[in-house]
Amino acid sequence: MMPEIKNGAAGAADGDNAVVRLPGMRVAYEGAAFDESALAETWTDQLQDWLNQAVSAGIAEPNAMVLATADPEGRPSSRTVLCKGLDERGVVFYTNYTSTKSHDLTATRYASVTFPWYPLQRQVHVRGEVEKVNVAETAEYWASRPRGSQLGAWASPQSRVVDGRRALETALHGIERRFADVENIPFPPHWGGWRIRPDVVEFWQGREDRMHDRLRYVRTDDGWQIERVAP
Repeated sequence: MMPEIKNGAAGAADGDNAVVRLPGMRVAYEGAAFDESALAETWTDQLQDWLNQAVSAGIAEPNAMVLATADPEGRPSSRTVLCKGLDERGVVFYTNYTSTKSHDLTATRYASVTFPWYPLQRQVHVRGEVEKVNVAETAEYWASRPRGSQLGAWASPQSRVVDGRRALETALHGIERRFADVENIPFPPHWGGWRIRPDVVEFWQGREDRMHDRLRYVRTDDGWQIERVAP
């Protein structure tokens, strides 16, 4: 069920110019109770269950997650990436190792991601240290990518300033010619996966009156423990 947006969220100005009144924007959260007894035994099983429900609900790109990193000076940045791996070791996404995000991760070795399933009034937050995915796993995922995506990974100098769209298209055409007779394109040496190995995985369920349910798995020396935190 889609959250209900209160009528006072926006108003009309002169003519067709709409004015969004930010202080008046409200979403009525009416999610079902989510308590400790509902949690799966492991964070992996719980995340997989909610991901399955997001898929069944028809949410666009249910594996999209907002990745937050920080540079060595502590200046944060965020962007959306796609989760392409999930197991007891952590969550995985793939990118260019020369990108801004990769420079941040190389420097700080820590990151967080959020799965924002707004129609379900749910979020999942994963935080922890990062590591590069090994070559074998990277090659396996690379082989599953469409050819166009493979060519784009070779052509794009991700995060670098370029001299217009034409420069990107010229680079892509050059890569297309380079691999025209190659059936199985290899993955670039500057491309691969990052795995976030979580210390904390929090499951957030929207509830009435902003009294949301927040349950999290926390890694300790004795294993994982469950905590509830205030909304």
